[in-house]
Amino acid sequence: MIRTTFNRLREVKDSLPHGSMDAIAAELGIAADDVRAFFNGQGTAESGYHIEPGCDGGIVTIENSHILEAALLIAWLDKNGL
Repeated sequence: MIRTTFNRLREVKDSLPHGSMDAIAAELGIAADDVRAFFNGQGTAESGYHIEPGCDGGIVTIENSHILEAALLIAWLDKNGL
């Protein structure tokens, strides 16, 4: 389980290069709209995504972090020119 803030999820989304939502979806075998929903505060049925009111847009609890992990890897690779 991962707990973060909604604003932090938006920062991750904003750090992704163009086309990343489709790449994450293809890698995980899910719809690109599910990936977009994850970063837009809606989560997915599989992610166990829950938002509680709080600072920085609220506290987000994520049971299945596959989308976030894939996004962080893509962001890291892009940042490091790999």
